[in-house]
Amino acid sequence: MDQLFEKMLTWENFYQAFKKAAKGKRGKANVAEFEYKVEDNLLRLIHELKTKSYKPGDYFSFYIHEPKKRLISAAPFRDRVVHHALCRIIEPLFERSFIYDSYANRKDKGTHRALDRVQHYARRYKYVLQCDIEQFFPAIDHEVLKNILHKVIKDDDVCWLIDLVLQFGENILSEVYDIRYFPGDDLFAAARPRGLPIGNLTSQFWANCYLNGFDHFIKRELRIPGYLRYVDDFLLFHNDKKILREAKGRSIARLHSLRLTMHENSAQVRPVQEGIPFLGFIVYPTHRRLKRRKGIYFQRKLRHKISLYQNSELDFNALKASITGWINHVSYGDTWGLRRDVLGRNPIKGNTHGRRNDYFYADV
Repeated sequence: MDQLFEKMLTWENFYQAFKKAAKGKRGKANVAEFEYKVEDNLLRLIHELKTKSYKPGDYFSFYIHEPKKRLISAAPFRDRVVHHALCRIIEPLFERSFIYDSYANRKDKGTHRALDRVQHYARRYKYVLQCDIEQFFPAIDHEVLKNILHKVIKDDDVCWLIDLVLQFGENILSEVYDIRYFPGDDLFAAARPRGLPIGNLTSQFWANCYLNGFDHFIKRELRIPGYLRYVDDFLLFHNDKKILREAKGRSIARLHSLRLTMHENSAQVRPVQEGIPFLGFIVYPTHRRLKRRKGIYFQRKLRHKISLYQNSELDFNALKASITGWINHVSYGDTWGLRRDVLGRNPIKGNTHGRRNDYFYADV
């Protein structure tokens, strides 16, 4: 355990981290510039970390508006390589303690397996309690997170790097966080370092670490066997409504110990037969539907891309990848008619080089 830092600083670890960070992004200028002298850049990073002269760069922040308005903060590419190198070493230490039904940012998990599991539980139980956490990433408390991470990681040098990454992402989401006070807080609580930049690999991984104890609380102390979580969205299933209502109250108290709050008004016990809105779908015991706004959003996006393609501003392979990716995703629901309708309403004309919407119908 005390040699983690040395393992992290190996050439092989950093080269694999570079490949992971660059995957799908090699066409971007900052990635291409780093790759042009990749050996020198990686050796420089390793040297800076070894001598403790490494300093993360400034984040680039922007808003996205789908599915809701969120502030995304992206670290410079060289820092993203460091994040990958760090996570490659420390992830296995935590992965073994994660519950089976935690689905975000984990190998062999993801949205589609989470949807399958929701439907599995919807077929076994009568009721569901669906919850999510208010302003989750901006609210994550650094002191609480450090205590969680340092209990498992005993290498002081790795802890130094973790603390450094946290420090440079400190309060970067403060403009979108509404200060909350918890029992025992004084006026200085508003100044507590908090927030993980959405967009960092470390943030996604540490979010699972932060809520891992909460997952075990639901499974072991509340004894709710039908439970799953995807980032800060979690579902509890049971045949007894009273048990789920009691679980809600105890979950709120446990989240307070993590300095987190639940959206209490929307967290209501409902019959699974009403459908469970989750990860862009409405999940029923017998079938799944895509959320209406998801279909509308994609049609708007598709029309824009078709326009770019017809004006020779987007090549056919990029257009095909966008359509095929959407088809593959929504095919996890009962959406055959929707797929045919969307492609039928948005014909590819003009600069088609003989290609038509029929080209995609085999994948529908």
